[in-house]
Amino acid sequence: MGSVADSPTVAAGQEEVTCNMLGDKNVTVVFVLGNCLHSTRWSWNSGSGKGTQCANIVEHFGFTHLSAGDLLRAEIKSGSENGTMIENMIKEGNIVPSEVTIKLLQEAMIKSANDKFLIDGFPRNEENHVAFENVTNISPAFVLFFDCSEEEMEKRLLGRNQGRVDDNIETIRKRFKVFIESSLPVIEYYNGKAKVKKIDAAKPIPEVFEDVKAIFAPYAPN
Repeated sequence: MGSVADSPTVAAGQEEVTCNMLGDKNVTVVFVLGNCLHSTRWSWNSGSGKGTQCANIVEHFGFTHLSAGDLLRAEIKSGSENGTMIENMIKEGNIVPSEVTIKLLQEAMIKSANDKFLIDGFPRNEENHVAFENVTNISPAFVLFFDCSEEEMEKRLLGRNQGRVDDNIETIRKRFKVFIESSLPVIEYYNGKAKVKKIDAAKPIPEVFEDVKAIFAPYAPN
């Protein structure tokens, strides 16, 4: 996105690592966001290989990958009272309250033996990030932002030629508009704190990972 400036470059080994308290546990959190996405009911799927990049970060840098959408889906599948409430809200077209999603993320982090987390697809808007920091008292070490133009997303969709392309492109355009209105302010907020690490998601997947590796080098296992 042209309106989002890249954060100042930090030499490898000098990356600021923001560790915060989660109960009695110190954790490092990285938010993973992107405008290179098209939405399904449960999650955001990326034409940039975003899921592949998260898997690579888990494998090479020892992070635990937490997807807000996956956690909501698992809670529904569990048949719990909370899961039934979430399912009913989604069926009625309502947005699941931030506190509900944050509680699931918090529980997952507490249960994990790890202390480094990728939180994927959250926060989606300003209310999300304010609630997350207030509830958990955690500020992310940085935001990994996969940036891709609307034109590139449409190009990739046409290349796939799956389903009714016109309908899919219209969905892409609507979701891009939602990103600009809701999620871009989150990127701008953290960019103002020099916490945005922007990735050119239009590059081939191997090149994207080279950029990712450079950003995560300070977190490489000894």
